[in-house]
Amino acid sequence: MINLTIPQKIRTYIPQQLDIKWENLEPIFNELLARPIDNVTELEQWLKDKSELEAALEEDFAWRYIKMSCDTGNEQLVEAFQYFATEIEPKISPVANLLNQKFNDSAYIDELDQEKFFVYIRSIRKAIELYREENVELLTKLQVAQQKYQGITGAMTVLINDQEYTLEQAANFIKDTDRAIRQQAWETIQQRRLIDQDDLNILFDELIVMRHQVALNAGFENYRDYMFQALGRFDYTPQDCYHFHEAIEKHIVPLLKEQADQRAVALNIEVLKPWDMEVSTTGKPALKPFKDGNELIDKSISCFNAINPELGQKLAIMKENNLFDVESRKGKAPGGYNYPLAETGAPFIFMNSANSFRDLTTMVHEGGHAIHTFLTANLELNDFKHCPSEVAELASMSMELISMDNWNIYFDNDADLIRAKKEQLIDVLKTLPWVAVIDQFQHWIYTNPTHNAADREEAFKQIYTRFGAGFSNWDGQEKQLANLWQKQLHLFEVPFYYIEYAIAQLGAIAIWKNYKENPSKALEQYLDALALGYTKPINEIYETAGIKFDFSQAYVAELANFVKDELQKLG
Repeated sequence: MINLTIPQKIRTYIPQQLDIKWENLEPIFNELLARPIDNVTELEQWLKDKSELEAALEEDFAWRYIKMSCDTGNEQLVEAFQYFATEIEPKISPVANLLNQKFNDSAYIDELDQEKFFVYIRSIRKAIELYREENVELLTKLQVAQQKYQGITGAMTVLINDQEYTLEQAANFIKDTDRAIRQQAWETIQQRRLIDQDDLNILFDELIVMRHQVALNAGFENYRDYMFQALGRFDYTPQDCYHFHEAIEKHIVPLLKEQADQRAVALNIEVLKPWDMEVSTTGKPALKPFKDGNELIDKSISCFNAINPELGQKLAIMKENNLFDVESRKGKAPGGYNYPLAETGAPFIFMNSANSFRDLTTMVHEGGHAIHTFLTANLELNDFKHCPSEVAELASMSMELISMDNWNIYFDNDADLIRAKKEQLIDVLKTLPWVAVIDQFQHWIYTNPTHNAADREEAFKQIYTRFGAGFSNWDGQEKQLANLWQKQLHLFEVPFYYIEYAIAQLGAIAIWKNYKENPSKALEQYLDALALGYTKPINEIYETAGIKFDFSQAYVAELANFVKDELQKLG
């Protein structure tokens, strides 16, 4: 019988039952600060003890965040999250900086295995360089303010046919074959978003002011340049991002324009509107790969099992230990995520399923993250598990494509299976211009920090139009177009975390290309790369996965043509 229990991590340094309050944490931090380190062995043990404390703190924070996002209307859960953000993190931050300095000043740092610790040492030195005492309070305020987005959007519901739906549930009506029904649903959803437009604009203005001040305090001209350093982007520059945007505009946008033209012909519509972009061109109802959240989880376990039994077992462990919350409901934060539980070594998957095909791809995406969490669970230091997003999203986006060979588990007939694969590949291409829009929009926002809401709307419209404007006609829907950016939670909660999706999407296509040629070898390389965590630079992790860390025009064109060919093979 397969063992689905998660082995309890035995603490060797901090108390097994540690109540996470500052009065309990302070003596532990003080011991780490005061402890003499007289040789490299003692330095390594000090790192392991520090890591054990950090993992416990990260997991405590994780559960506070997870519980709050599962029920944004519960004031106790919001307060529990805010307690950590306002009473614990601000006290940890200056001590963490002193610990970083203690490590960096150690006489034995050069005796560590330099290959194993290269990435870690580089990250510590960057953190020391960026640390400013005056930013501790500001970053705390930002942490609290950013979460207001969840409260506002989590409360958004609409009435359709006298029934209340979350926006995720209501989006299913936009796939209806009756054009009048999907237009009404689209307009109802957008009208609901516009109700909170001003509140979200006010919130965003507050976030921009605070973020810009953080950058100034750290000696940067703008928050964009600060965040490139804070996110550890050692491998590419803002200018590289602009070149990537140009490559997407040149090689991806024309492919999607072709797809849109074919869509108009298939639907017998002269002018495509925003509510025409999700409905199937087959004239058939939207795909229904599962009936409810439980079936989605069970089918996904079977799908991962078919790829490799060890992968299926990992999702089964999550199910057995209640590490899923998948169904959309009122009061739940929007979006989806995989949250690693640093000490337990397992993850939690959160999403808003409305029983749609998109939910299948979200599940296998987050499932890829989950596999990554399990594979890095036993790395020596907690920091070794902190992968940059370019690697984390490679794990998830590759799994979307690798899993397609086993999507027959979700679909009863070949016609639906082929249709699902086609929709997925078109979505893969659609991801790239939307990422370019959001990334370029962020570059504009933070290099023009004194702009107002009207300036922001105009900038968004111009950028979105450059990348195809969703390949539909927005005449008469200008207000909705100007407000479209507000649906992207990353802008509010995790600024500058977005270009990684496009970088990783290219990598995922390359891994899938290898997988189609040699499944066992490609899967082995993919899993070997994930198991590295962040113990190697990004380019070496990509090389381990059997691909290039590259987003040049030539590479974008090559992979775009590969996807186009695969689409044509599906008919």
